[in-house]
Amino acid sequence: MITLPTGTRIWIIAGVTDMRCGFNGLASKVQNTLKDDPFSGHIFVFRGRSGKMVKILWADRDGLCLFAKRLERGRFVWPVTREGNRPVVYVAGGYSVATSKTDGTAWYTDIIHDKTSE
Repeated sequence: MITLPTGTRIWIIAGVTDMRCGFNGLASKVQNTLKDDPFSGHIFVFRGRSGKMVKILWADRDGLCLFAKRLERGRFVWPVTREGNRPVVYVAGGYSVATSKTDGTAWYTDIIHDKTSE
């Protein structure tokens, strides 16, 4: 089990990210686009175009960690900001990594695409 240090923030990166990016590409996006330090200890969550995959970049005291999750069915629901196209959304306290929910809302939808109707 990974324990997050006190004060760790989780940043949801609004918009679409190229999921071919690895450590260097995502760290560069944090530095250049978000003007933040990828080694700050905060968590940065990126979503792919189809919504089926997220990548999570996090630095602990030993270096960068990159986690990926790909859904076999459905897609991740991504927040939309009211202030326009803000690059990040801070997830306030109350986020449960174990249940992947905030305030009772699931972070993925179970969408089954019926190819016979095309």
